[in-house]
Amino acid sequence: MGTLIRNGTLVTAESTIAADVRIEGETIREVRPGIPVSAGDRVIDAQGMLVFPGGIDAHTHLDMPFGGTTSADDFETGTRAAAFGGTTTIVDFAIQARGTRMRNALDTWWKKAEGRACIDYGLHMIVTDLGGAGLEDMDDLVGEGVASFKLFMAYPGVLMVDDATIFRALSQTAKNGALICMHAENGGVIDVIVQRALAEGKTAPIYHALTRPTTAEAEAVHRAIAMSEMAGAPVYIVHLSSEAALNEVREARDRGVPAFAETCPQYLLLSIDDMRGPGFEGAKYVFTPPLREKQNLPKLWDGLKDDHLQVVSTDHCPFCFEDQKILGKDDFTKIPNGGPGIENRLQLIYHHGVNQGKLSLNRFVELVSTTPARIFGMYPRKGTIAQGSDADIVIWDPNAEYTISAKTHHMRVDYSMFEGYRVKGNVRTVLSRGEVIIDNGAFHGKAGRGAYLKRQARGGAWK
Repeated sequence: MGTLIRNGTLVTAESTIAADVRIEGETIREVRPGIPVSAGDRVIDAQGMLVFPGGIDAHTHLDMPFGGTTSADDFETGTRAAAFGGTTTIVDFAIQARGTRMRNALDTWWKKAEGRACIDYGLHMIVTDLGGAGLEDMDDLVGEGVASFKLFMAYPGVLMVDDATIFRALSQTAKNGALICMHAENGGVIDVIVQRALAEGKTAPIYHALTRPTTAEAEAVHRAIAMSEMAGAPVYIVHLSSEAALNEVREARDRGVPAFAETCPQYLLLSIDDMRGPGFEGAKYVFTPPLREKQNLPKLWDGLKDDHLQVVSTDHCPFCFEDQKILGKDDFTKIPNGGPGIENRLQLIYHHGVNQGKLSLNRFVELVSTTPARIFGMYPRKGTIAQGSDADIVIWDPNAEYTISAKTHHMRVDYSMFEGYRVKGNVRTVLSRGEVIIDNGAFHGKAGRGAYLKRQARGGAWK
């Protein structure tokens, strides 16, 4: 007994064809036109639909402690919301506490996900301390399927590490084949600007953006790439937000440097003007890097089209407006950093990218699924529709119209960054490892069915 998806238009990063997909168990067994129905098959008619590989969100923060509180979505609510939006795999971040071993953090995040994750998940490791056996820990974690490590050039005294630590980590990945992900902002300079603003009584949410200039991002991107060149290892810039930073990545890639970068829907569709709302409303858009001036938006879309940016992730890190964001009502530095978006990524990028002619269908699939699978060591198990791949499949209705709203979304947060946005194109059915978990707006999965992914080192960033 298997599942047969018939009559759809199959879209991968490489091609768009009319083809059927046969699934047996958790795996795709056959992809071609005209696959016959076998006795006992469940048949899913995809007439008029697009059939994509499941989305991969390589940047989420579920159940994450930050700023005296914890992100509002845990691994159950966050992965369920992801599934409603067509994402079937996430890569979340475990955080090493200073003075502890990385393995302790890995165990902690496994426990956070155990019995809760509705879709498959991998883990990056945030490195805050390479003292003692830190480099040895990195090698051990690669053996556990943690094929990427994140370091911060921002948040002094909390997450930020110095250049020597970054270079040592990059040098270690040159040996073990993992990938360093960089939060690239000049945290030391930003901290000085922030303290000046507070001393002048500038405490409103808008000053979160005004104290983090694009130059501070571009300088850090340049420095991160330079260190990666010296170490002989690739580097991946997370949540790139500005044209100035993009120019640094483009210049490096033009020279043949293995530098990669992601951006997020908020940097493609929102601007600093959204933070100028009445009262404290701007706090809804406090995340880092901050929203930028509008002239950056078309440049980032061009970066996606021209492969200067390779991935669209969300940096999903939700904090409720009423009882969490409010912690910074009198001081923007105390507003928990982060915004919700795990559910709306495919809707927004499809509508504003494909429908508006900025991206081809194949490039869309590449950005939201195939390239993150390649870069982060999951391909071809994830990120494509091919014989032997996991049966993670989205059946997409290109004509379905939908209005994004906190009243109807499934994220456990009391607002949407994209409230009232109308999109055309939405999920009809989602399969995760052959199991229908979303169908016509209903959830059919269960908490705990998601599996931990042991990702492979020396993924696509090394090739």
